[in-house]
Amino acid sequence: MPSEIEMLNALKAFDTPSITNVVATYPKNPLCLGLYNPWAMNWYTDASLRCWYPDMGPVVGYAVTCVYGLPDPNYSRLSFADVIGAMEASLQPTVFVFEQRFPPEIANKVGLSGGNMTTAMQMAGCVGGISNGPSRDIDEIRSMGFQYLTSGVCAGHGDMAIHAINVPVSVAGMDVAPGEIIHMDENGAVKFPAAYLADVLDRVTRLRDQEAEHMARLRAAQSAAEVRAILGGGHYGPKK
Repeated sequence: MPSEIEMLNALKAFDTPSITNVVATYPKNPLCLGLYNPWAMNWYTDASLRCWYPDMGPVVGYAVTCVYGLPDPNYSRLSFADVIGAMEASLQPTVFVFEQRFPPEIANKVGLSGGNMTTAMQMAGCVGGISNGPSRDIDEIRSMGFQYLTSGVCAGHGDMAIHAINVPVSVAGMDVAPGEIIHMDENGAVKFPAAYLADVLDRVTRLRDQEAEHMARLRAAQSAAEVRAILGGGHYGPKK
């Protein structure tokens, strides 16, 4: 059986929508794990995020989570060094999922993660970041091979603080617990429990093969009636 890192690397051959298909998108398909109610549960990101380096391709890793907000005079125990420690202690590689909880009047002006933070995270085994707020230094980071999904960019920020590390967070419609696997690309991000890594890889591989056969049949069709007959089978295979 392949190792966990081999399976994570193998998942990078698939786009994020393909991963969602076997995680929960098509629960009636026999290859779908049905881990979540597709609409009722928050297991993938919404349209509020932008992928800054779409040409990079898929990125996969174990979630390290964090909550940022304004400094609290009654709580100042945590620093970014603690985030780096959490990344080093995690299974590798990691994806940093950081929820920003700032007042509405400044939420779109927090250029939180830039070149310095990204360099430190990358040295600790992190390969991507996802946040419901802005980041900055987009051009500086471009050549580093580190992916970002954020709400936008802005040039600066004021004082901020880390309120929690490795707690459940909610970012752009996706609820993430520490240690869950994140798959992200230009389509967004999806999460699933690490215990399902081998199952997800097996099923998405079989789904890819099934879909390729399905598309080949469509391309070989000689009439609209034949296309309708093929499509009558439902999503990526016969209805059960």
